[in-house]
Amino acid sequence: MNRKNSGAEGGIPGRPSPQPPTVDEPTEPREPLPPKPDQSGPATVSPTGQETGADQAAVAQAGPYLTTAQGARLPDTDHSLKAGSRGPVLLQDHHLREKITHFDHERIPERVVHARGAAAHGVFQGYGTAAQITKAAFLGKGVETPVFVRFSTVLGSRGSADTVRDTRGFATKFYTTEGTFDLVGNNIPVFFIQDAIKFPDIIHAGKPHPDREIPQAQSAHDTFWDFVTLHTEATHHTLWNMSDRGIPRSFRMMEGFGVHTFRLVNSAGATTLVKFHWKPKLGVHSMVWEEAQITGGMDPDFHRRDLADAIEAGAYPQWELAVQTFPDTPEQTFEGIDLLDPTNIVPEELAPVQPIGLLTLNANPSNFFAETEQVAFHPGHLVPGIDITDDPLLSGRLFSYLDTQISRLGGPNFAQIPVNRTHAPVNDMLRDGMHQTAVHRGVAPYRPNSLDAGCPFQTGADLGAYVEVPVAVPAAKKVREAPDSFADHFGQPRRFWLSMSPVEREHIIAAYSFELGKCYEQAIKERGLQVLANIDPELCAGVAAALGLPAPGPTEPLASVEPSPALSQIGQTWPLDGRVIGIVADAGCDLDGVRSVRRAVLAAGMVPLVVGPDGGALGGDGEPLTVQRTFATARSIEFDALLLAGAPGPAADAIGARDAKAGDPAAGRGGASDPRVLLMLSEAYRHGKAIGGWAGAESVLAAAGVPADAPGVVTGDGGDGTLEEITRLLGSHRVWERFAAA
Repeated sequence: MNRKNSGAEGGIPGRPSPQPPTVDEPTEPREPLPPKPDQSGPATVSPTGQETGADQAAVAQAGPYLTTAQGARLPDTDHSLKAGSRGPVLLQDHHLREKITHFDHERIPERVVHARGAAAHGVFQGYGTAAQITKAAFLGKGVETPVFVRFSTVLGSRGSADTVRDTRGFATKFYTTEGTFDLVGNNIPVFFIQDAIKFPDIIHAGKPHPDREIPQAQSAHDTFWDFVTLHTEATHHTLWNMSDRGIPRSFRMMEGFGVHTFRLVNSAGATTLVKFHWKPKLGVHSMVWEEAQITGGMDPDFHRRDLADAIEAGAYPQWELAVQTFPDTPEQTFEGIDLLDPTNIVPEELAPVQPIGLLTLNANPSNFFAETEQVAFHPGHLVPGIDITDDPLLSGRLFSYLDTQISRLGGPNFAQIPVNRTHAPVNDMLRDGMHQTAVHRGVAPYRPNSLDAGCPFQTGADLGAYVEVPVAVPAAKKVREAPDSFADHFGQPRRFWLSMSPVEREHIIAAYSFELGKCYEQAIKERGLQVLANIDPELCAGVAAALGLPAPGPTEPLASVEPSPALSQIGQTWPLDGRVIGIVADAGCDLDGVRSVRRAVLAAGMVPLVVGPDGGALGGDGEPLTVQRTFATARSIEFDALLLAGAPGPAADAIGARDAKAGDPAAGRGGASDPRVLLMLSEAYRHGKAIGGWAGAESVLAAAGVPADAPGVVTGDGGDGTLEEITRLLGSHRVWERFAAA
C-alpha cells in the first residue's frame, strides 16, 4: 500500500480549511492560517533558479491585518468612499480603484486546448535501468527529482465537465539538476494528425460550432465527424476516443504516453529511439458511458476532486515511467512500423515496455491559479540525454507551445513564474520584457564580453551542455507531402479493435452510435459508416443498426494484423488504494457492523463514506458515526462499491416535491425503502459495481431489482465477511460478467 499519514480527519478527505471554523465570525486578529497538510507550493528558488532557503510562507500572504497591495493597513473594505452616506462615490477612493481594477484583470487567457485541468506536486525516483540508453541525470539510480504534473481535457473550456468523452493530457515537469524537462503527453498514445500544420483544423473541428458555441466539451457533433471521416489518418485516435479510454475512471487510473518517438543519447554518444509510457500502479480503468453522463451533472469536478481527495487521504497516486526501445536506424522504422508517424503505436508484444523510474504525487497545490493555471509546458524543454526526432507533429509543437505561453502568460518571462522556475542556475543573457522579476547584474548581457569578465561562458558536453545529436539530414527537395509509409490509415485501428474484449467492443459500438447519432447531416453518418467498414464489418454493422442505415462494405482489403492483448483494460487485478466505499445505513441498522467495516476499509487504504438518511451522526450504543453523505446528496457514481448495513427505511425528506428522485415511481416500488437508496443500488448494479449487504439487506436489494445471486452481489451474516468478498471483487474494478455482449 502507498497510504501515508494525512490531514484528512479519520481518513475522509475534503476538509476545506486546516482548522475547523467557528460559528461566529472571528474578530481576534491572528496570522494567516498555514496550508493544509496535503498542500504544497512551488519550491522557493529565485527567478534565476537559485535556492533561496526561504519558507514557502514567505511568498504567501502575511500579517494579521487587511492592507492595500502596497502594505498600507485598511480600516474598511465594505464601503466605497462617498460624499455622505447617500452621496456619490468619490473618484479619489484609491482602495476602491485598486480592488476593482485588480479584480477586472484577475483572468488570463485560458489555454486554447487543455484549458480544463488539475495538477499535483510529487517526486520522481530513477531506477537506474536507463543508464545504457541515456545520460539524463534524473534517471540515475535512486536520484529523486521534484515534479509537477497537470492532467487535462482537450476540447472544453475551463468551466467544462471533467468526465466528458475526450483525450486527456498528461504533462509532467521534471525540475532536474540539469534544467527543466517537460514530458508533454496524453492518455492516448496516438494523435489525430500526422503533421502539426493540421492541428488548427482538428481543434477547430472538435471545438463547439462557432455560430452557437455548442456543444461544449463534446465531439458528438457534425463538424468533428465531418473532419475525421474525411481525414482518415484521424481514424486510429478516434477509435481510441470511442473506446473506454475516452472516459477514464480517474486520473489515478490512466495511462500516459509521450505520443512521439524520441531519441536518447548515452554517455558514450550512442543513440536509441524510444517511446515513453506512464503505467499507473492502480491499473487502467474507465467509466461506463451512463456513469460518465450522470457524473457530468452530479459532480462536473469529479476527476479533480478524486485526485485531490486521494492525495489528502494519503493514497498517493503512482505511475512507473517506462520506455519501448528501438534501434536508431536511418529508416527510423521498427517491424515495418514508421516510428515518425504519430498515428502509430508499436505493440508491447513486439517491443516490451521497460520501467525506468517511479512517479509519486504527494501534495496538492496551495493555489490553483498560481500553479495549475500558470504552469507552462513545452516539448522543447529538454535535458542532456534526451533529444527529438523528425516527427512532423512534434516539430510543430516545438514552435506552438512556446508561442502560446508568450501570449497567454503576458510575455517572454513566463519561466520566472514560481511554478515554472527551473531548479538549475540560470545565466541566459535574456533581459527585460513584460513581468521581468529577476534583478540582473552586470553591464554586458552579450557574448563575447570583457566588461563582465567574460561571464557567462560556453561549455561543452563534458561539463553538461545540451548538445543536439548530429543526425545526418538527407539531401532532398523541398516538398509539401508525406512519405508513403504514412498512408495506411486502417491497419492500426483494426489491430486495436481486434485487441478488445467483447464487452469493450460493445462499448465502442455504443460510443460510435451515440456520437454519429448526434450528427444532423445524413451524409456524415454514411461517411462515418464507410470508415468503420474499412476497420471491421462487426463494428460497422453494429453502428449501422443503431443509426437505421445499411452497413456498407469495405473499399479496401481489411488489414491482416495480430491483436495486442496489452491494449485491453480487462483481465487483471489491481491495488485498492483510494477506492471509495459507500456504507448505507440508518439508526435501525447494524451500526456496530458499520464501525467495524469502516475501520477495515481505512486499514485497507480505501475511503469509507457513511450514507445516512440525514446529516449529523448515527448513534446507537457506541461511538457516533459521522454521516458524510445523505440519501439526498449521494449518488452511485462516486462509489466504487456499495454496502448495505441492513434495511434502511425512507428518510424524512423522501418527498417528491422536495427531491424528484424520491418521487420516482419506478424507484419507489419497495415501499419500505427510500427510493433514492434503491436508485443508487440499481445504478451501481447497471454499472457493474460490487454490491454487498448484511443484516436483512436482501429485502432492499430485491426492491431495487438487484438479484441477490447475481455476479458481484454479496450477502453475508456480518459486515466484515461481506467486505472481504467485496474487496476481492474490487481488484477487477468492475464485475464484468454483468455486461452481456452480443
